Amino acid sequence: MTKTTATAPLLGARALNRATLDRQLLLRRSPLSATAAVGHLLGLQAQNVKPPYYALAARLDGFRPEELSGAMEARDVVRIVTMRSTIHTHTAEDALTLRPLVQAARDRELGGFRKGLTGVDLDRLAAISRELVEAGPRTMKELREALLAEWPDADPFALSVAARCTLPLVQVTPRGLWGRSGQVTLTTAEHWLGRPAEPAPTPDATVLRYLAAFGPASVKDMQTWAGLTRLREAFERLRPELLVFRDENGVELFDLPDASRPDADVPAPPRFLPEFDNLLLSHADRSRVVPADLKGRTWQGNQAYCTLLVDGFLAGLWRLEESALVVEPFGRLTKDQRAEVVAEGERTLAVMHPGEGRDVRFGTVARP
Repeated sequence: MTKTTATAPLLGARALNRATLDRQLLLRRSPLSATAAVGHLLGLQAQNVKPPYYALAARLDGFRPEELSGAMEARDVVRIVTMRSTIHTHTAEDALTLRPLVQAARDRELGGFRKGLTGVDLDRLAAISRELVEAGPRTMKELREALLAEWPDADPFALSVAARCTLPLVQVTPRGLWGRSGQVTLTTAEHWLGRPAEPAPTPDATVLRYLAAFGPASVKDMQTWAGLTRLREAFERLRPELLVFRDENGVELFDLPDASRPDADVPAPPRFLPEFDNLLLSHADRSRVVPADLKGRTWQGNQAYCTLLVDGFLAGLWRLEESALVVEPFGRLTKDQRAEVVAEGERTLAVMHPGEGRDVRFGTVARP
């Protein structure tokens, strides 16, 4: 522990929890538009189509799924692989800038497939792929088959990974629209948005945006969020402009001087979050939201579950069935907490599934 850290003000788990929930628009619903919220949050995890919609329903006042769908159809937001090699819903501006910022992670990912790419000229592969997808959106299968014709001895999957890693490929609509279906078809972000990619933002600028959405946070926290390494230098350059705290383990936390840090006892209403919500994935130490005894309870194998927050912390799972929103608490809820969970569940159903006649029910308490 450095001397600075040893003397820095302490932020306990509840104080960190409340600050992070506030930045994440989860202490009180925000009047922001869907597009503005996606920008503030630096994107929404979107391996599946529905999670970004539920993520915004939990955060925004007056949100309707059609708002995000409309922004996607207007090409104000797009689906693209960025942080942690996962699909995110981003604003058009961030699709053109954050992707270059995390390109080093895509290069590392591609390095794991080099055996399957022996003899493949990656510059030529990128040029062929760009020409194909800009002539018309292509499925990954179509793109892979075209690349195999050029390099028949290469590993087919490695070729598709190479295309995804070397080019900023977006999933075009109707994929990603609420209540619509469509297979994944791809083109470049530049082609879809009608403008060239912009220079990657400096790490320093992105540190400030990350802290505004996820702070207070450590260097390792941001590296976990971005899937990048070597961000310490950016934090050190910014140190004179930032406040420094420490958590209960003595880890150094940075924050914006004018950022909100609510009192640890500020009420945190229940919230229904989708699977893979960035609140649960964007810190190296997740104890600010996930109690130690519940670590690992939000997924099993490759299956991630929708999560329930009570008093700001992970408290259970939920799922949507044909006739009900079923809540599975990890432990006992008080009478008042159950009533608040039911009210929040009913609100979620009214926003996301109006007129469908579902109610909120409590299921068997989930076990490890």
